[in-house]
Amino acid sequence: MSRINWNYVKTFVLLVLVVFLYAFSATKNKVRNVSEPQVQFLGDNNLFITQANVSKLLIQNQQTVTKASKEILDLNKLESALNSNPMIKSAEVYLSVNGELKAEVTQKKPIARVSTSTSYYIDDQGSFMPLSSNHAARVPLVTGLVKKDALDNVFKIAEKINKDPFLSKYVIEIHQNDDNSFHLKLRQSTFVVQLGKLNQLDKKINNLKVFYQKALKEKTLNSYSKVNLQFDNQVVCTKT
Repeated sequence: MSRINWNYVKTFVLLVLVVFLYAFSATKNKVRNVSEPQVQFLGDNNLFITQANVSKLLIQNQQTVTKASKEILDLNKLESALNSNPMIKSAEVYLSVNGELKAEVTQKKPIARVSTSTSYYIDDQGSFMPLSSNHAARVPLVTGLVKKDALDNVFKIAEKINKDPFLSKYVIEIHQNDDNSFHLKLRQSTFVVQLGKLNQLDKKINNLKVFYQKALKEKTLNSYSKVNLQFDNQVVCTKT
């Protein structure tokens, strides 16, 4: 009579037990209902869209989101719903192993606010962004002839202002004229900066900085009504 190898028996029983537990856990995990959505905002703490807004979007696009099983939940649909919102730059929706529905959201960042017959933001990608009832961004106003489907020039100057410490501190208004030229208004200054077209923009901005620092030192900032940057290598000022 051959002897039973108990080591083989133990290994076989253990293997069967592991397979059973894995199958049981997987089945239970599939039918587990999803919890209330948990929303995390990445980046800026100023919320133009709230956690409640995001949760509502998720629920609207999956009516039974908190009662659905993990197996039937359409994560791609929920993610697309968030990414289509004009306040949201990007979003990722996923499920944790214990059935928690989570959304990581990055908001758009406004860099200018159009104030014409309609009001809206321009974000840091040059795209339309609606105003928010939750938070108002402190960004330069854009006035004049501005069309929502032709924001390239406005975005170019707004982006320049946003990235430049001097301009972001002092520029409060960007005005686009009928001929697509621009003028600027500065904080605590009465003069208008005639920027003209956007050719040689860096050079014009450098000339403005030199003029401003000189006039500030001489305490003559309020002596001018216009500061014209449209001439090569010079700033032409009109006194009040």
